[in-house]
Amino acid sequence: MPNNIYKRSGFTLVEIMLVVIIIGALAAMIIPRLSGRGEEAKAKVAKSDIDANIATALKLYELDNGSYPTTAQGLGALRIKPSTNPLPQNWNGPYVERDPVDPWGRPYVYVSPGDHRADYDLSSKGKDGLSNNGEISNWQ
Repeated sequence: MPNNIYKRSGFTLVEIMLVVIIIGALAAMIIPRLSGRGEEAKAKVAKSDIDANIATALKLYELDNGSYPTTAQGLGALRIKPSTNPLPQNWNGPYVERDPVDPWGRPYVYVSPGDHRADYDLSSKGKDGLSNNGEISNWQ
């Protein structure tokens, strides 16, 4: 009888348990460092939208039309030509591909002329949706 008939293949229960314990130990070290990073990433996306993406679209709108959209026209004026006064004469949009919403699914707050800046105020109310508690804005 050949000797290889009794050769074992595969892993023993002890080997499998050892691998599971090692993976568990690694996860225990890594997961606490990553917790909370999702909200931090959302806040950075909102800040980037406010300071760069939407700001650029608003500047292009202002260059084409001589003024920023009014508060009443809102950020919707970046997608669809406003039909309320002041009517933009050289609207060359859409300036954004979709309605500007923050990473938490709420529309950005837009006021023009701004209370904090002369041109416009743009902000997100953050994770909790409350002003002045985690608010992300273009004036801070």
